[in-house]
Amino acid sequence: MSFKIEELSVFLPAYNEEGNVENTSKQVIKVLQKIASKWELIIVDDGSRDKTGTIADKLAGRDKHVKVVHLRPNRGYGGALKAGFATSKYSWVAFMDIDGQFDFAEISKFIDVQKQVRADMVLGVRLNRADPFVRKLFTFVWSKLLPRLLLGLRVTDYSCGFKLIRKQVYDSVLPLVGEEKVTQIEFLTKAQRRGYRFAEVGVNHFPRYSGKQTGADLKVVLRSVRDLLKLWYRLL
Repeated sequence: MSFKIEELSVFLPAYNEEGNVENTSKQVIKVLQKIASKWELIIVDDGSRDKTGTIADKLAGRDKHVKVVHLRPNRGYGGALKAGFATSKYSWVAFMDIDGQFDFAEISKFIDVQKQVRADMVLGVRLNRADPFVRKLFTFVWSKLLPRLLLGLRVTDYSCGFKLIRKQVYDSVLPLVGEEKVTQIEFLTKAQRRGYRFAEVGVNHFPRYSGKQTGADLKVVLRSVRDLLKLWYRLL
């Protein structure tokens, strides 16, 4: 049985995604019209240097349900997540990477699981990751080993860019000081320690057909490792 949701804010972090922003946004809107009584779509343009922001503004001009947040300068993935949550107005919030590697229609699985187990957060777990081997190896070390060993975070795929979260949970763990990849680790670790209920659901992961991934950039990785160690020290 498939459930609907009363109200849902969805935000899409976007950095130099001119080849994906329109198609992904339209797919999300099509699904939202079917599954939510009240909804909004927020495109977070994180300092893009291409036409991402312009395309997003045109989409917002055609649909009152669509909003655009322009971040200047670029604040990284963590900054985009914070901006998306801060802008969201409904009691449930979903976010998804805009690069076309997820199918937003699978949000129905998140809603079903949430209703069944009364979870406060439903986290996607990528099935058959469509990423290069080096990125998979890095993600294994970063997602499964470090957060679990240092912080005791018990989730399968914390960095999956597809989640459904009760807005109240996010608000209760503020402030979040971590940046880049550490933002989600900090958020989930604090939520886990407060006793919120987690659930997980497998989601398909498709190859990227346009644009370039930036998450494995060496500067981002080194900065994230530094911030993770700082977070570990603060939470001791």
